[in-house]
Amino acid sequence: MAAQRGSNGPDIIIKRLAPVTEEGHHGGAWKVAYADFVTAMMAFFLLMWLLSATTEKQRVGLAEYFSPTIVQRPGASGDGVQDGVRHGVDQTLPDSKAAEFEELARQIQQQLTGTGAESMQLTNLLRHVVTRMTDEGLVIELGDLVDEPLFVNDTAQPQPALKELSAIVARVLGHVRNHLAISGHVRAYPEMLVSSPVWALSDARAHTVRNLLEQSGFDAQRIHRVTGYADRKNRVANPMDAKNNRIEVILLR
Repeated sequence: MAAQRGSNGPDIIIKRLAPVTEEGHHGGAWKVAYADFVTAMMAFFLLMWLLSATTEKQRVGLAEYFSPTIVQRPGASGDGVQDGVRHGVDQTLPDSKAAEFEELARQIQQQLTGTGAESMQLTNLLRHVVTRMTDEGLVIELGDLVDEPLFVNDTAQPQPALKELSAIVARVLGHVRNHLAISGHVRAYPEMLVSSPVWALSDARAHTVRNLLEQSGFDAQRIHRVTGYADRKNRVANPMDAKNNRIEVILLR
């Protein structure tokens, strides 16, 4: 407080008040930070729960779902995407091309799953076929049925049903230009065997289907990969189950 004397009048008193500063705890910034912390903790515990409640196969599927779709460019090095493993330098398909492939794949699936089959014999034959879409392309799985194997015993000699199926696949895929990959899979054998046949047998069966496709008029130049996976990628839990015997013909994107 200060006083000043006027020239012709009474003294003038000037009162100066100190500014009032609001305490920090009255602000709202800490609430935002706390909300972010709680959200992060919830996400962390959700992640830990998912890791404990899912199998390894399910976790791989989740990881692939949230990964960008990557496919191989024609002429690029490497094998593109195989079962979630990326090789070489690849690029994603443009949306228009991806949609075009999806439509194409659906048409092929309808032709290979017995939809609208003209005979019961063809319908029964197509029971060996299972199709599914993956990042790599359309997988056409040719598998054994109960008491209806596609190969003679434990050999790479095809049964008549496999010859007919190969001709159908060659005819259907002959109307498109995409390249193919062929992979062979077999069931596991007892460990007491001196020499397990799984590697040689899966590779030989894959090449049998390649030969059958080519004999049915399929362009050999469109087949880019033939692989034997032995018993390493089982379809069912029991590794020795005959349902693990199958050939996968993949129409690449």
